[in-house]
Amino acid sequence: MSTDLFCEIIAGERPAYVVASDEVAVSFLDTRPVFKGHVLVVPRTHVETLTDLADVGPFFQRVQAMARAVEQGLQAGGTFVAMNNRISQSVAHLHVHVVPRNKKDGLRGFFWPRTKYESAEEAQSYADLISKAL
Repeated sequence: MSTDLFCEIIAGERPAYVVASDEVAVSFLDTRPVFKGHVLVVPRTHVETLTDLADVGPFFQRVQAMARAVEQGLQAGGTFVAMNNRISQSVAHLHVHVVPRNKKDGLRGFFWPRTKYESAEEAQSYADLISKAL
């Protein structure tokens, strides 16, 4: 089995602000979010790209539920849902970005400015809001 940052989070070997976890996927806050509440949804089994994922349906049901939870939990106007395959993929483990969006939030095109959480408590509060909306 391959070991990467996301495999370590899934195994509980590396800390993360986990929003949801089940037999299919683990979802947690991005440590360098585009906007606060930016969640990564990763398959529990290690695969590098979308074409490597054997059972796409259950995984994308989790992505769909997370997009709904981010909107509801954070009272966002919408979400931006995206993934890279190999090129610009910062971790070689399939992951889908679910980013909260609001009108005039400043996100344009494919330039993703990054921000930081002010504290561990602030990050946990975002994870809790989204998790409760699931």
